[in-house]
Amino acid sequence: MIRSVAAAAALILTISPWVAQAAEQSVVLHVRNANCVLCAPIVQRALARVPGVAKVEVEQADRMADPVATVTFDDAKADVEALIAATTNAGYPSEVANLAAQ
Repeated sequence: MIRSVAAAAALILTISPWVAQAAEQSVVLHVRNANCVLCAPIVQRALARVPGVAKVEVEQADRMADPVATVTFDDAKADVEALIAATTNAGYPSEVANLAAQ
């Protein structure tokens, strides 16, 4: 019995560093050339299809403005480069927003 508990504890301690490394992250992307009514939904779908993305919110100040996308993702499955590639491949290049400039 004691060996079983010790083995289980050792297994948990061995696995826990890998489990702890995955974290939910959020990033805000400025999306370029997406200044029409239909562009924002296309951007949202492209980002939502990236494995690891949990949530996508696309806001457009008005129908002719480039949108801003806020993406929440699991950093063990996705990264910012994959998100930028998704919008770029959909025809809308993006970049990480500089929040200090706003």
